[in-house]
Amino acid sequence: MASKPHNSKKPARTPRYLQLAGELREAILAGDFAGGKQFPTETVLCKRFDVSRFTVREALRRLEAEGLIQRKRGSGTTVQPAAARGGALHQPLSNVGELLQYARDSEVSYAASECGALPEQVAEQIGDPTDGEWRCFRGVRRHADDALPIAVTDAYFHELLGDAVDQLDLDAGTLFSQIETLAGVRIGKVTQDIQAIAADAPTADALEVEEGSPVLRILRCYFDPDGRIFEISVSHHPGDRFAYAMHIDVEG
Repeated sequence: MASKPHNSKKPARTPRYLQLAGELREAILAGDFAGGKQFPTETVLCKRFDVSRFTVREALRRLEAEGLIQRKRGSGTTVQPAAARGGALHQPLSNVGELLQYARDSEVSYAASECGALPEQVAEQIGDPTDGEWRCFRGVRRHADDALPIAVTDAYFHELLGDAVDQLDLDAGTLFSQIETLAGVRIGKVTQDIQAIAADAPTADALEVEEGSPVLRILRCYFDPDGRIFEISVSHHPGDRFAYAMHIDVEG
């Protein structure tokens, strides 16, 4: 009897912490912990799901990043009410240098895109004025040892920067670190909005994912000391290839 043909390529296995995060996410959204019900401790979750404490903590970290839970040392984990997680996260930055952190082991090359007014879908996400002409560049970022993209970024530069934009080295990685020197402009403030959305067709194509797949959109605005926006970046990250982490130093 002839053997059945088979596909020698095994499907990629989903990490256990992502599986656990998915199970807990479903329970939270189903209301299993509503009405004052206690969220399980790390010890209980380890026993219930037969996983390590590391797996539990990574799963909880993911749910916390999504705004579903809140963890406080000494008081355990609580489920966030729906009203607290309904909108996008608006998180100011405390250290501009940390924006370069994830670029250390990755590569990106930009190409010029269309110029003109800022796209409406970008402008409507920003509360400050975005009038004037903008130059746009698109780049796809990858890990040095991985062919799959970890981000697609559209970088917009305002006309107030003048000819400095023409001097950007599009193969030198992060662009905002160049523009300060080239244009003689100083960054006074950076704001960012983080939101989980479904990938549209162009984004999905650039990231090599299916249209409608979950992606993390990070929109950053760079202001000069006078409060004028001179650069905007819009990055989209595949949900299973990127995790955003930050630390907050608490003043005594």
